[in-house]
Amino acid sequence: MDSLDSVVDPLRDFAKDSIRLVTRCHKPDRKEYTKVASRTAIGFVVMGLVGFFVKLVFIPINNIIVGTV
Repeated sequence: MDSLDSVVDPLRDFAKDSIRLVTRCHKPDRKEYTKVASRTAIGFVVMGLVGFFVKLVFIPINNIIVGTV
């Protein structure tokens, strides 16, 4: 019986925690959704610019090191 309890108890705790999480979740309103979407877009743009400038700097350095014609 102990081995069965050792398997069932974690599953029961997980189910209880999952139900608690779902009941606390809410659908974001328009203001919250706009804020998250704009910050995500800004993050994409910043990461894209960083990648662009890193590539812009390291392509000439790589060509100097490798010595391609």
